Amino acid sequence: MNEELQELINNLIQVENYSSALYLAMSAQMGRQNYTGMATWLRLQSEEERTHMLKLIDYMIDKDATVQLTSVPTLPSDFGSPLELFQKVLEHEKFVTNSYRQAFNYVNQADPQATVIIQDFLIEQINEEAQTQTIISRLTIAQNNPSAILLVDQELGKRQPAATPAAPAGG
Repeated sequence: MNEELQELINNLIQVENYSSALYLAMSAQMGRQNYTGMATWLRLQSEEERTHMLKLIDYMIDKDATVQLTSVPTLPSDFGSPLELFQKVLEHEKFVTNSYRQAFNYVNQADPQATVIIQDFLIEQINEEAQTQTIISRLTIAQNNPSAILLVDQELGKRQPAATPAAPAGG
């Protein structure tokens, strides 16, 4: 694997690591405010992003490439109302999607084998943006109606964990 591709995938690893930490911080806020469904949804989203990071790390290991992890900066503890918070989730998901689009454009020419893993994540990103937009639409309809917001919260609490990822190739 060439150095440019290593750097690109290491960047995606950092994006997923940051995403996981961000959603965990958001989950903590929602939990603190007793929006347990939103807290659950965000915690599961955090776990999903961590799984993405691990898949990218395993890919790098399988290719005998160097993985470089960096620390996550301190995150805020307040992201505003549930609507404001999910608007920030959507903004971040768009950033992640753009990161994968750039990576896909590069690997499509430089390393066609790598397109498979990048394309899978890119498709998933499109779905995550749509799902987040639906949540925003529901919270917008709910406006400042506490009962309606609690219904959205209850619905988000029904989310189930993603399937367990496969063990790394090396063990």
